[in-house]
Amino acid sequence: MSVKVRFAPSPTGKLHVGNVRTALVNWMFAKGQGGSFVLRIDDTDLARSTAEFEQGIEDDLTWLGLLWDERHNQSKRFDRYEAAAEKLKADGRLYPCYETAEELDRRRKVQLSRGLPPVYDRAALSLTEAEKAAFEAEGRRPHWRFKLDGKRVAWEDLARGHAEVDTASMSDPVLIREDGLFLYTLPSVVDDIDMGITHVIRGEDHVTNTGAQIEIFEALGGPVPDFAHMPLLVGADGAALSKRLGSLSISEMRDQGYEPIAITSHLGRIGTSDPLEVAESVQALGAGFAFAKMGRSPARYDTADLDRLNAQALHAMDYASARPRLEALDCDLGPDFWETVKPNLNKMADVIEMARIVRGPVAPVIEDAGFAQAALETLPEVIDAGAWAVWTEAVKARTGAKGKALFMPLRLMLTGQAHGPDMAAMVRLMGRETLVRRLNGEAS
Repeated sequence: MSVKVRFAPSPTGKLHVGNVRTALVNWMFAKGQGGSFVLRIDDTDLARSTAEFEQGIEDDLTWLGLLWDERHNQSKRFDRYEAAAEKLKADGRLYPCYETAEELDRRRKVQLSRGLPPVYDRAALSLTEAEKAAFEAEGRRPHWRFKLDGKRVAWEDLARGHAEVDTASMSDPVLIREDGLFLYTLPSVVDDIDMGITHVIRGEDHVTNTGAQIEIFEALGGPVPDFAHMPLLVGADGAALSKRLGSLSISEMRDQGYEPIAITSHLGRIGTSDPLEVAESVQALGAGFAFAKMGRSPARYDTADLDRLNAQALHAMDYASARPRLEALDCDLGPDFWETVKPNLNKMADVIEMARIVRGPVAPVIEDAGFAQAALETLPEVIDAGAWAVWTEAVKARTGAKGKALFMPLRLMLTGQAHGPDMAAMVRLMGRETLVRRLNGEAS
């Protein structure tokens, strides 16, 4: 059986790290098994879905390297959902209910006050045709519930092991709202059947839903896929991550300068036994993925880890890969420049400051004019690979300075900063004329 998975985001907002982790794990599992990845846009809520958010989903997944093998829109498949609903109605599995939200809320409160579980009591099943007609005459429109079998539903969960849900302890789920809008569950099951989805991979907050969905698969006569329910993401402090936290949207992370491989390596490896290091590629992440590596505890999302991986990704990047990015930033000063500065980068945008140090303007920081004069007088005529070592020895001999007292004044005079890339390489990139001007105190 060829593995086929799906990611089904709603185009009602931006993709956040929780969404993307689900997409990534689906993609890694499928590609690691030689299977296919389906992007299925859940746009059945026509009022809230937008083309802008739909395009944003595609752009984010493409930028991360999570390319899909098939793409579908649920809004184009309403005829299939209608047909499935009619079958369930004909089989007595989908029944109309006329209670208002307020009435249901009061009923739940009464049940809780009596120490009973707040489960729907199926009162609508006993309505006569006359009572239904009376509700209709009042202007009420029914919502439609799926009649559960009330049994123990068991499956072998790829992430959690053996799992069971007792559907007798659940309310019959609403599949169609009063306004005729299909809720997520029915379209999802119909699409999984029609598209041949073999594995449903999602967060563990869906475990209870799975019991009801398996019964719907069976009621529609479709094959039941395998399931995997992953531990959820929490923050570094153990608190739940907010899905609406804008700083965790992928588009904003891209704007902040994070590398796609840093994001996918972070999300793909937190909560697993794999070392939290940057992968060679997203394909390598897929090849190494296994649910057996995934722990049962919530995965901690720590921005400090992401920052470390982002720097690691830049430090490993070769010039050929970096060059288009450098050109876009007007910072392409050649391969020697890239190899010199990349160990000091945390975000690609940091290269702008590195290029400014080489090209100027830099305001030299000269705290001792005599030291600067000695440095100028001992500056080698040729600034080659060995010039820095020769020069610092000469300055040391002239001034008696050594260690930090020798190197820090030279760095401040030449770069205007107390920290930065290797000076032996930087002086070669600057060239003698620039060095002379800065030793003379000229901003250049």
